[in-house]
Amino acid sequence: MTDALSTLTAAIDRIVAVCGPNIVAGFPLGLGKPNRLINALTARVTADPSLTLTIYTALSLDPPTPKPGLESAFAQPFLDRQFGADYPRLDYVRAQHLGTLCARIQVHEFYFQSGNWLDSSAAQRHYISLNYTHVARALVGFGVNVMLHLVARRGDRLSLSCNTDVTLDALDAFAARGKPRPLLVCAIHPDLPFLGNDASVPLTFADVLVDEPGHQLFALPREPVAVHEYAIGLHASTLVKDGGTLQIGIGALSDAIVAALLLRQQENTFYRQATTALRLGREAPPLISDCGGEAPFALGLYGASEMVMDGFMHLRRAGILRRQVFSDIGLQTLLNQGRIGASADADTLERLIEAGLVPTAMDRPTLTWLVKFGLLSTGCTIADGVIRYADGSQSGADLLDGGHRHALAAQITGRPLRGGHYLHGAFYLGSKCLYDWLGQLQGDDFDGLGMTRVSFVNELYGGAEALDIAQRHQARFFNTCMIHTLSGAAVSDGLADGRVVSGVGGQYNFVAMANAIPNGRSILMLRSVRERQGRVSSNLVWNYGHTTIPRHLRDIVITEYGIADLRGQCDEVVIQRLLAITDARFQDELVATAKAAGKLDRAFTLPEDWRRNTPAALLAAIQGLGQPERFPRYPFGSDFNAEELALLPALGQLKAATSNARGKLGLMLKALAAGAPTAAQNARLQRLGLAAPARFKDRLLARMVAGFLPPD
Repeated sequence: MTDALSTLTAAIDRIVAVCGPNIVAGFPLGLGKPNRLINALTARVTADPSLTLTIYTALSLDPPTPKPGLESAFAQPFLDRQFGADYPRLDYVRAQHLGTLCARIQVHEFYFQSGNWLDSSAAQRHYISLNYTHVARALVGFGVNVMLHLVARRGDRLSLSCNTDVTLDALDAFAARGKPRPLLVCAIHPDLPFLGNDASVPLTFADVLVDEPGHQLFALPREPVAVHEYAIGLHASTLVKDGGTLQIGIGALSDAIVAALLLRQQENTFYRQATTALRLGREAPPLISDCGGEAPFALGLYGASEMVMDGFMHLRRAGILRRQVFSDIGLQTLLNQGRIGASADADTLERLIEAGLVPTAMDRPTLTWLVKFGLLSTGCTIADGVIRYADGSQSGADLLDGGHRHALAAQITGRPLRGGHYLHGAFYLGSKCLYDWLGQLQGDDFDGLGMTRVSFVNELYGGAEALDIAQRHQARFFNTCMIHTLSGAAVSDGLADGRVVSGVGGQYNFVAMANAIPNGRSILMLRSVRERQGRVSSNLVWNYGHTTIPRHLRDIVITEYGIADLRGQCDEVVIQRLLAITDARFQDELVATAKAAGKLDRAFTLPEDWRRNTPAALLAAIQGLGQPERFPRYPFGSDFNAEELALLPALGQLKAATSNARGKLGLMLKALAAGAPTAAQNARLQRLGLAAPARFKDRLLARMVAGFLPPD
């Protein structure tokens, strides 16, 4: 029986009473954590030496902590605005960073906020490597006895909202293993969007309900997209099939794909010019005509992605995310084959009869099926061989009779299919704009968004494999990796020394799924190079000491220099195709290594057109299009204000110039010799508290920043 809105203290008392001294807690990843409730639990355990707490979770979101000085002067006002000055940060995260976490509290994560825990021995030692779909099963084995969840409420219904992912699967896993159901404590957040379908559950779903005092939801700042990232997005967009399925993640490369898809739909002539220019004089790869396209979307796309992020919002608003999928294999197959459309026409009944979905002798189950999918109105009945329609007319149930068949066809014609979904997701995370959009969904936009289990989104298995494959028609799974080896393996979550950067999450699931779907493809994207402290390195390497996606699952790889189709190819061809999209500065060394290993013919020479793979050539191709406004730094707007946007380039240049001791010393000497900042520069420096610095150190810093600001 659900308690009526317990206080935080009462909720913690209940947890201790039910779980005993050894509390084993499962928290949803990301936004679904009830921070204040979690902080109250960790505080109780810290204060009571008789209690222990073991936490299993992923992606413990924490606003960045800027370093004192210039970084803090710029970032802190932005962070206060973005997250709220009173945002309840997770105490266990802060304590882990400080090394002060209570010894009786242990935290196990299976996905890190990217790069946050590289220097934490405790976090690295306690990390658990899991496919996202295996988490629910693992929670049973871990002996989780309490689960805490942030929820929305509307009347007598709760919504799991941002995290339907693991919760539903986990509860089923406990029941299937005959294990006691964990205590489920739900905190109601007043601003969390209420979403329906599988996310909607009764109040009794929770064992304890708590009010979560309002605070700003953790919103990710919208990221900038650079020229080379736009190039990756444009290449990727040509592999998306009209009438197909889209899975994308989050970050600049995903934003670049979405921007390119919008360009393909709305400015198709320019889009084709851009994709041609970015091939740097090469022919379009056959892969585009075989599995993608460059025309606008006539049929639209269906989204199936563990994470619902801003990109899906933009695609839905643009009318691209509109292909719906349905929970019937026969109906879905007819749609995939183009034998019926999203709205019934005069031939639809015939196609349904031919497919065996409607018998020639109509019965009550078939009538119910037609009503369920919107092909007949609610209120239609059948009895004694007579169909009575909602408009008062009637006909016989024997469809071998031409008149009866014609009457039923007339009722069906023109009716849109109902009960479909344009997007399935397991959790959502994004900007404030995304949360506003989700909270305002109505009608078909609300009904067609299906937040559901991660087992549904991330894998095909579980009893409805044929339907899952049919729904994911022409699926394109886009994921990002950090490094790719020339043998075809991808590195996405960890480093060669064993340290974990993020986690495998659902990436392996999606790559495997793409290989299991007859017309599915996995596309891994990466930037061809990375730069650190002024040194440029290739992200396409001969070998690496860690693998996320094994080489036997190699499929399609994209860099800013093009597309490499690796599926089913021998090692030598794989190496050659990856070399063709490698930055020209690193090709010769990689060729020599491959030849030395006997993996590349000694007579092989690099084609001259591959040597065009340079940042300068890429920039020239973009500039040659003559419309730089098509490639804005922030394609979907920025959370920075105009003043901050004006400062960002200068701060970025300053950081690059001082990345090593020599550069820093040279810049300081240059600043000492420079004159005082101009009035216009001082206006910008005001935002950093450097307009009238008193200390010599701050005056020097002001001049260093001013050196990268326009004088007027």
